[in-house]
Amino acid sequence: MEKIIIKGGHRLFGRVAVEGAKNAVLPLQAAGILASTGTLHLTNVPVLSDVIMMNELLKFLNIRVQFDRENHVIDLNAGQRISSEAPFQYVSKMRASMVVMGPLLARTGYAKIALPGGCAIGSRPIDLHLKGLRQLGAVIKQHDGYIEARADRLVGTNIYLDFPSVGATQNIMMAATLAEGITTIENCAREPEIVDLANALNKMGARVHGAGTDVIRIQGVNFLHGCDYRVMSDRIEAGTFMIAAAATNGDVVIENAESKYNEPLIAKLQDMGVTVIDQDDGIRVLGTSVLLPSTVQTAPYPGFPTDLQPQMTVLQLLANGTSTMNETVFEKRFMHLEELRRMNAEYQIKNSTAVLSGPTKFSGAEVAATDLRAGAALVIAGLVAQGITQVRNLKYLDRGYYHLHQKLAQLGAQIDRINIDDQIELASAKEVNHPERG
Repeated sequence: MEKIIIKGGHRLFGRVAVEGAKNAVLPLQAAGILASTGTLHLTNVPVLSDVIMMNELLKFLNIRVQFDRENHVIDLNAGQRISSEAPFQYVSKMRASMVVMGPLLARTGYAKIALPGGCAIGSRPIDLHLKGLRQLGAVIKQHDGYIEARADRLVGTNIYLDFPSVGATQNIMMAATLAEGITTIENCAREPEIVDLANALNKMGARVHGAGTDVIRIQGVNFLHGCDYRVMSDRIEAGTFMIAAAATNGDVVIENAESKYNEPLIAKLQDMGVTVIDQDDGIRVLGTSVLLPSTVQTAPYPGFPTDLQPQMTVLQLLANGTSTMNETVFEKRFMHLEELRRMNAEYQIKNSTAVLSGPTKFSGAEVAATDLRAGAALVIAGLVAQGITQVRNLKYLDRGYYHLHQKLAQLGAQIDRINIDDQIELASAKEVNHPERG
């Protein structure tokens, strides 16, 4: 078991580069299934446990995968006969692996997918995925913990999503690329990661129009091929560093960050008194000694991202007054606040709204990440806490951040990552070699 150990009280200063986007690369990997010829060559790929898990799933499907971690490159070749079953051992660990269903159905006419897992941040039903695929002509059955989908052929149609689900939009869009005729998806997700996927699909020979708006139209084609594609930068990692800089009253340039992807966060930071400067090479964030309270509500893009909610609540707890955070996307995304209570946070939760009392003088404690972004929030709290903070359950953090502790250390944080098992073995060895004398 590993822990991140932080001695708080140090301003962040300097430059930090963000990786390729986790939420963009996973559907791009799944899109490799659609290429019956050529190789999908992805660059700017983040080295994350979710990316590695998706690679393993694709290998199980008989897709040739080469991951050059040093150069952040993945080559995917699906030119041979591929399997259609995604078993529990992969899907249960990563909900995003559901996005292989649409490509498999389009490519092979059949998909058998284990019910998904992932972070425990509330109900994330896949009803919209299945509704869209059914409207394209798939026959879907659920049994024994699996979902089976069959279709002799997929036929384009009009699909209205009751909620602009990112995963459902991605699944339906990929399936529709090889469907007969035109598919229209209304009230679809508008996230930048949707645009990134559409751009890649179009380079592969698809005809996708309207990505980034609430209506996407796809003209089906007979086949897709490989291409070279660079994954967009990670707006959530960028936002995490922006919040960390503000929390520590720091001065940090986040390289490769694009302000257009983080406009809701930038607006809230500025409301709180933080200076945000858009530069040619990224975004510069300069903190303030007195943070103003703020009111934030999460929403699908272009609203405030739910994936930055836990980190933002730490900043709100540091503000000079009472702030509120209304979570409208996931009903269980306040679990990190109970861990922050161990660090002296005061708050109340009323239905979907957290009322946060500040300014909080965080004190170091041993805390555990309950999901990916909660882990990042606890690390940020540790950066400003008095004393030592220990963050456990790093398996969640590794799903979305590459070398987070090392990047923060380069900015001046006193932070390290240690293997507790090694420490215990070392202590036991010392005890054996130097027993206490009576």
